[in-house]
This record gives sequence, structure tokens and C-alpha cells, in this order.
Amino acid sequence: MLQCTAVTLLPPEAVLRLLAPGLDDPGDPEPYVLCELGEHDGAGTEHAAYLRPGRTPDSPAQWFFWTGDGPERAHRTGSAHWCPALLRRLDTDVVRRCAFFDHHTSPHSWDVGDPLGDLIAERLLSGDHSPEG
Repeated sequence: MLQCTAVTLLPPEAVLRLLAPGLDDPGDPEPYVLCELGEHDGAGTEHAAYLRPGRTPDSPAQWFFWTGDGPERAHRTGSAHWCPALLRRLDTDVVRRCAFFDHHTSPHSWDVGDPLGDLIAERLLSGDHSPEG
């Protein structure tokens, strides 16, 4: 399944929370976020973007959720526990955790493809950094 293509601007209060003192250096946060879930339908289905990790690997992470667009957009930020699903490859014994929050609506992260991200990664691994590819 392909990654959802929804994008939205972060409201100023969410950006301020990302820059709050006491956080590990968040750098300069982007003013927008992309939905990380797989393609999904329905006006009431929330989009979700990962903002920052919790204090420990198992503690809840900070996420930005939104529905709608333009003046109809509703949003919220909140911490959410990680999805407990694991994918174990029997031939290599490699275990992957789902990179989404618990009770997400779309397939697990390992079933969501990001064609643009894959293209960029392929170029970086091949050593081809030219714009022509």
C-alpha cells in the first residue's frame, strides 16, 4: 500500500511545543507535516504525523493528528503509545516493530511504501547524487 499523500501546516502552538526548553535539540522543525499512514479514505479518518520520540524507546511518542483541510481542518497533538505489532523474518530472525501509534487505522508501517523516499534512498546508496540521476 502507498503512503497517504496528505500534508498540512503545523499550527504555531505545535511548533512552539517542539521548540520547548528541555527537549533534545529538535533543530528547526519544518512548518508542515506529512501523513505517515497508508492511504486511507473517509472524511472522519485522522491523518497522523510523528513529531518526536518519548523519553525512552518504549514511552509514548508525540504525534500530530488532523482531519479535513483549509478552514474545515481540525487538529490535535498528543502522545500515543507505539503499536505493539512485530514482524519477525524467520529466515534471518530479524524483528521489526511497527513505526505507527497503537490502534492506527491503516496497515502496519512495514506494509506502507513511500516511492519518493525509496527513490531518494536508492540514489544515496548507489552514490549518485546528481540531479539527473
